[in-house]
Amino acid sequence: MTNKPKRTKNEVIEGVHEALERGGRFGWETIAWGDGWTMPDGNYRYRQKWYDRIETGFWRCILATVGRLYAKVYFGCRTVGKENLKALKKQGAITVCNHFHYVDTLFVRGAVGNFRSYHTLAPWNNKAGAGGHIVRHGGTLPFSSDLAAMRHLNAEMGRLLKRGKLINFYPEHSMWWGYQKPRPMKDGAFRYAVKFNVPVLPLFCTFSKTKKGRIKRLCVHILPPVYADPSLPARQAAEEMRRAAEGEWRERYEEVYGKPLEYLK
Repeated sequence: MTNKPKRTKNEVIEGVHEALERGGRFGWETIAWGDGWTMPDGNYRYRQKWYDRIETGFWRCILATVGRLYAKVYFGCRTVGKENLKALKKQGAITVCNHFHYVDTLFVRGAVGNFRSYHTLAPWNNKAGAGGHIVRHGGTLPFSSDLAAMRHLNAEMGRLLKRGKLINFYPEHSMWWGYQKPRPMKDGAFRYAVKFNVPVLPLFCTFSKTKKGRIKRLCVHILPPVYADPSLPARQAAEEMRRAAEGEWRERYEEVYGKPLEYLK
C-alpha cells in the first residue's frame, strides 16, 4: 500500500475554500482566532481623548511608513483607479474590500490614505495586549454584542464620516486566505452608507500566487463610487448599492484574470 503524499498548508486551505464554495457558505470563518481578544462594552473609547492624539499620530505614521514599505517589497503592491478616490473630494464614504489576508488592512490604508481611513473589525479581532493597543491607535472600530458599545460606535462613525473620513468594511464577513474570487457581500456596510447618506467606494484586490501559495504582484483597484437612490426605501436602496458594488467587483475580477466568475457547484 502506498502512502498518499502529505498535502501542503496551501493545498489544505484551498480544499477548505473549495468545500465551502461548493456549499455556498461564503461567509463562514476559516480561521481560529483564539481567546486573546476583548469584547467592547459601554466604557470602550471609540472616540479618543485629546491627549490620545499624539500617540495616535505616532502609530499612524509608523503604520504608514512600515506598512507601505512592507506591502511594496513583500507583495509588490500597487494601486490603480485613484481618480475614483479623488472624485469623492473631501466627502466621507464607506469603503468595501475583499478580505483575503491577515494584513489586507495595510493595503487599504496605502490605497486610500493612512490618515483618512478607519477600519471596522469583528470583536475577535479586537486583540488584547500591546499589539491590540497599537492597532486601536491606528484607527480600528470593533463591533460588539453590547448595545451601549454599538450606540457609541454608530455615533463615532457618523462623526468621522461628517469629517470626510473613510470607514472600511469587509462585506464578506470572513477572511479566506489567498482566495481570489469575489464573494457575495452582506448588506451591513450599505445600510450604514444609506443611514449616514454617504457613497460606497468599492475596492478589489487582485494578485498572483506562487506554488507555495505566497501572494505576489498585488494590485488594489479603486472602483467608481456607488450612490444610493434617494427615491427608494432605505433597505431597498442598500440592496441596490450592494448589487452595484458586487457588479463592479465581478467586472474587475473577469477583466484582470481573463475568465468569467464561476463558483463550484
